[in-house]
Amino acid sequence: MKNCLIILLVLFLSVSCKKEVVKQPAKLIEKEKMIDIMYDLSLLEAMRYQHQELIDSTETNPTKFILKKYKVDSLQFAQNNMYYAADYENYKDMFDEVGKRLAKVQRATDSIVKIEDKKAAKAAKKKKKEVLKDSIKKAEPVIKSIDSIKKAKRKQLRK
Repeated sequence: MKNCLIILLVLFLSVSCKKEVVKQPAKLIEKEKMIDIMYDLSLLEAMRYQHQELIDSTETNPTKFILKKYKVDSLQFAQNNMYYAADYENYKDMFDEVGKRLAKVQRATDSIVKIEDKKAAKAAKKKKKEVLKDSIKKAEPVIKSIDSIKKAKRKQLRK
């Protein structure tokens, strides 16, 4: 009797786990498009975090712009987001893909910033050399006059 009860319990649990928690929305956004939307929204959040004054100063809602870009309304996005979130592993894979894209863009941005920093440092060094050369050129007449004064004093002392 106990074996039968255990078998029924295991069978019941296995069948109940297969049932979808959230039903598929009528307008399902394909997975790749959903990843693109999530990527753009992640970039938007990063921009909002870094430069909040720029985002707040605009009249438009950037999130609405992104949803309009993909021809998706906010309700459709919310329903699809809940649908994909119901499958944890699949949703995690989607966010991993978004993370990979963000990391790739971060590496590219970092390399561009390094190049720009090197150019700026090189330009500053060149400017410093030019300023030094100009200072030396301006100091040359003063040095010559000091040298001539010293020579004149030496001549006077010799006499």
